[in-house]
Amino acid sequence: MAELEKEDIILKNKIADRIQSLRIKTGLSQSEFAQKHDIDRQIVNRWESNNKRGITIYTINKFCNMIGISLKDFFDF
Repeated sequence: MAELEKEDIILKNKIADRIQSLRIKTGLSQSEFAQKHDIDRQIVNRWESNNKRGITIYTINKFCNMIGISLKDFFDF
C-alpha cells in the first residue's frame, strides 16, 4: 500500500473527526450506536480512528443513512 500524501492524511482525519462528531450529536456512545444499528462497536471505533486504513465513500454513505443525513450534509464541514 502506498503512503498517503499529507493532504490525504488531513482529509482522512477530518472524515474520522466528522463521523465522531456526528455520532456524539446523536447522544450515543460508540457501544450504544453500534447496538442500535446492529453493527460491531469495533467498526464504529475504526470509523472514528485516525488509522492508516481510512474509510470508503460507501461506508460514509451507510453512516449517513444511519443518522439520517445526506452525503452533501456530511461533507459540509
